Amino acid sequence: MRIETYGQQIEVTPALRDYVESKLSRLERHCEQPFDVRTQLSLEKPNHRAKATVNLAGRTLVADAQALDMYAAIDLLTDKLDRLLREHRSKVVDHHRGESAARSNSFG
Repeated sequence: MRIETYGQQIEVTPALRDYVESKLSRLERHCEQPFDVRTQLSLEKPNHRAKATVNLAGRTLVADAQALDMYAAIDLLTDKLDRLLREHRSKVVDHHRGESAARSNSFG
């Protein structure tokens, strides 16, 4: 996974960059394939905003979060991306191999 972090009218300090990378590293467990994450940090007074774009093979996921603190915004963003990747993963799984109501009815 490659993470690119940049700021819009805000300086991205090494501490912020490390925090983003440590939080977003947990997203790797959802995909076997490598993917890119582009994170934008900005300040819209009084809120801090974190926005991310995840480029998967054939799919782009976008999430954003706002909070009074940049670290809280990053936490919210990570939770949203985690949920989006779980939903994406469940759609990719072959649902025809699972149990269905028609197969489970036995006429015996």
